[in-house]
Amino acid sequence: MTSRTAPAPAPTASSTAAPASPASARFRVPGLDGLRALAVAVVIVFHLSPGALTGGYLGVDVFFLISGFIITALLLREHESTGRIALGGFWLRRARRLLPALVLLLLVCCAAAWAIGGDVLVGLSTQVLGAATFSSNWLLLLEGSSYFDDTVPELFRNLWSLAVEEQFYVVWPLVILALLLLRRRTRALVILAIAIASAVAMAVIADPFDGTRVYYGTDTHSFGLALGALLAVGAQRWPTESTGWSARTRRLAAPAGFVAVAGILALSVVMPEEEPIVFRGGLVGVALLSAVAIAALLVPGSPLARLLELTPMRWIGVRSYGLYLWHWPVFVLLGAAAPTWPREGWQAWMLGGVALLVTVAASALSYRFIEDPIRRDGFRASLARFVGWARSARRTALAGFAAVALLVGLGTGGTLGVLADPGLGQTQQQIEAGQQAVDEAERSDPTPTAAAPEPVTGDQMVAVGDSVTLAAATELQANFPGIRIDAAVSRQMTSAPEIIRALKDSGAMRPVLVLALGTNGPIDRETLEEVRAMLDPDQQIIVVNVQAPRGWTPGVNQTLSSFAADYRDVEMSNWHDAAQPYLADLNSDQVHFGPTGARVWTAALKDALQRLAELPPLRDDPRFQTEPRPA
Repeated sequence: MTSRTAPAPAPTASSTAAPASPASARFRVPGLDGLRALAVAVVIVFHLSPGALTGGYLGVDVFFLISGFIITALLLREHESTGRIALGGFWLRRARRLLPALVLLLLVCCAAAWAIGGDVLVGLSTQVLGAATFSSNWLLLLEGSSYFDDTVPELFRNLWSLAVEEQFYVVWPLVILALLLLRRRTRALVILAIAIASAVAMAVIADPFDGTRVYYGTDTHSFGLALGALLAVGAQRWPTESTGWSARTRRLAAPAGFVAVAGILALSVVMPEEEPIVFRGGLVGVALLSAVAIAALLVPGSPLARLLELTPMRWIGVRSYGLYLWHWPVFVLLGAAAPTWPREGWQAWMLGGVALLVTVAASALSYRFIEDPIRRDGFRASLARFVGWARSARRTALAGFAAVALLVGLGTGGTLGVLADPGLGQTQQQIEAGQQAVDEAERSDPTPTAAAPEPVTGDQMVAVGDSVTLAAATELQANFPGIRIDAAVSRQMTSAPEIIRALKDSGAMRPVLVLALGTNGPIDRETLEEVRAMLDPDQQIIVVNVQAPRGWTPGVNQTLSSFAADYRDVEMSNWHDAAQPYLADLNSDQVHFGPTGARVWTAALKDALQRLAELPPLRDDPRFQTEPRPA
């Protein structure tokens, strides 16, 4: 999963409760800010340092569990204290906490996107609409966006999970009101049924090649929220003093909490987003571990809570909402502003480091001057205080004028950015042009009119690839007339056996298979062996290695190189090395390309074909028998 993003962290009760709700204001779980800090940290590392934490995306499910627990606990405590749930007050507190930082983010980043221009403007209008209507996840799905596709640098892709939480905030209080009519045990069973239904739906509906639908879907990704709510219902009668807990329970709670947190951190290292297990129990496991960790924090005197209550952890946790909001758009904008900046090696870490510094500064300022004052005093009082400050003395008049001018400027720039949405990005245009060329070739079924100078002609080749192959399609057809191209966006090597089987069954397989499927995820040697075993003895393979600033690239290239070295009928097209002198000519993602990259990609393929053709025949090759033998 690269993109790859997480939900807005749900603040602790102590930072969200309005004065009008005293029961909720007194409720705080020690260590919960620290748990939130760990979750946002793995998400940020996952995004800003690709490959460093292959499972860092799972921080999303930690946040979902926290949100489900906190929101349900607040609602239940309010009902216990007052005999009712003030829906208007609850939604107003949510708005105070979430909207100010979100509006600031949209204004600043849309204005910056307009100033930078290019692909960061693609889909901006839809993304802003999704943010404004709490529907980002569904709008992204309707547009066909893929969580695993990096062809378009969606500026606010991370808001999909904020939308899931916001939908939960709107609907769940109504569900709680209905559940309060039931007995406590029945409430728990209903919530458990909701969690199970969501988890089963994710497992059943998940596409093995692209899990975007179940990852973005509120229906299929609500089990964490539901499990958090279930924990809140179960813990409603738990003792708040250590004397209410048995010594045995306290002894067991401490190691259980540490093991749960260690398990979450371990999975963030070893659970790649593209594995089917992620959607068939993996994310549920993360949610269950998060529930165990929170349960351990609820035991008074928890040693885990003392560790997570350390000042740095609390500082990060309290500002985790802003850190989450800012880190992804800042990273995308920096990448767009510096398209030739290396995306591999230590220099790539520098880009992530700069993004982190900007993110910390932006989130700290947002919390200090926007989020905390409005959360504490409300919209009207905060606005009145700002106006009073601006009028208080002549020495602040200039500062007040500058602040107003800045807001007007951001609003204007943001509006221009939304209006400048080009509809299609550079990479999308290249891919669509390649797809159009492939479709036209299939309709016309062209055959070469003359022998090509290459050792293999196009009518002897079939290329199976992803969006990179589509970007090179026009150049491939020009150099290899009659080549058959079977390529699709976001395709991975795991789909190769099925594609090869279909080509063989339809009689479309040709003597030379060009296999270019390493861009979108790790590959394993077993898949390559399976593909080779499916081919006839006289068929040959060209594997194309990868140029992509992604964590799996070195492993993919090593596997392809080893595979090609082990078999005489396999050769590798070294696109990675051929591309290095031309990185400035590639798109800003340093994966896709225009005409220059297409020519280099095709030239690397030609070199591989030439090496394959120059191999002497095998002794058991019939052609070898016709050649004179040495006396």
